Amino acid sequence: MDKDNLTIVEHLEELRARLMVVGYFLIAGMLIGFIFGKPVTKFLTVTDVPKGIALNYFKVSDPLSIYLSVIMIIAIIIISPVILYQLWAFISPGLHPQERRATLAYIPFCIILFFAGMSFGYFILFPYFINFSLALASDMGLHQQIGVTQYFGEMVKITMPFGFVFQLPVLLLFLTRLGVVNPIFLKKNRKYAYFILMVIAAIIAPPDTMTYIIFVLPMVLLYEFSIQISKIGYRQYLKGEQKLIEEELEK
Repeated sequence: MDKDNLTIVEHLEELRARLMVVGYFLIAGMLIGFIFGKPVTKFLTVTDVPKGIALNYFKVSDPLSIYLSVIMIIAIIIISPVILYQLWAFISPGLHPQERRATLAYIPFCIILFFAGMSFGYFILFPYFINFSLALASDMGLHQQIGVTQYFGEMVKITMPFGFVFQLPVLLLFLTRLGVVNPIFLKKNRKYAYFILMVIAAIIAPPDTMTYIIFVLPMVLLYEFSIQISKIGYRQYLKGEQKLIEEELEK
C-alpha cells in the first residue's frame, strides 16, 4: 500500500490500528503497574511526604482512586516509547527519508526530557509549594487537615505538566526540520510565546508571585534554548531542500 496516497478513510483506519496497538500495550503496562502500584503509592503518599504532615482520606474510595491513578501513570510512562513511535509512524509517510530518520532519533530525547521535566516538578517545585502552603497556613492560624486525594492531585498537577513543557525544544526542532517555523520566526514572535507560557504557568502555578516566577523561568529558558536548537534544525532543513532541488534538476 502506498502510504503517500491514502484516502481519508484509509488514514482513519491506520490511526485506529495504531491506537489499538497503543491500547494493547497500555493493558500490558497496567498489569506491570499492578505489581509496582502499591509500593509506589506508599512511597508517594506515606514515605516521601514531608515530616509533620498527616494525610487523611475523607471518602472510602480515596485510597482506591489514588492506587488506580498511580497504576495508570506507571503504565503510561512504561509505554511512552510505544506511543511516541506510533505517532512517528503515523506522520512519517509525509516526511522525506532524511526527515524520517532524523525525527525517529528524537524519541529517546523526548523520553529523557519528559523524565527531566517530571523530576524538576517533583523534586524542586512541589516541595517548595508544600513548604510555602504550610508556612502560610501557620501564619493564618489554620489547623492542618490535608486530604490524601488533594495532596496527590496537587503533586500530579505540578509534576506532570512539566514533563510535557520540557518537550518544547524537541517540538520546535521538529517543526523547524519540517520548515513550519524557523529561528527568525521564533525570535520575532518571542513576546507572544512568552505570553502563552505565562498563561500556562498561571493555570498550573499556585497563586503566589514567587512560585509563579519559579514556574515561568524554566519555561522561558526552555524557549530560548529551543531557539538555539532550531538553528541546527533549520540548517539541516535548508540542506535537505537544496538536495531535493539538485535531484529535481538532474532529472
